[in-house]
Amino acid sequence: MTDAYKIVQCPSCDGYGWLNDEFSGEVEDCDWCKGTGYIYRSAEGIDRPIPEADYGRVSAILETMEHDRLHEMGYSGTALHPDDQPIRKADPDSDSAEE
Repeated sequence: MTDAYKIVQCPSCDGYGWLNDEFSGEVEDCDWCKGTGYIYRSAEGIDRPIPEADYGRVSAILETMEHDRLHEMGYSGTALHPDDQPIRKADPDSDSAEE
């Protein structure tokens, strides 16, 4: 990576690194970011995949960006025992109409 490029979330796959074909249901790596979820963007706005040779140099940046992305989606990084998960505490009859 040079100073002329910054790392940004891939606009094609929204940082997931893969795409799901709506018609066939097949999942494949994003062609734009080559499955990483992130790309280089030049000062001119030109995007390109991060070369595999650069992964060692930018891995800490990618880890931080992925952590932030997951946090924005609501992932806290902590595991809950199944008995403590809110979905499992819900009353199964709470959706039924009471007379």
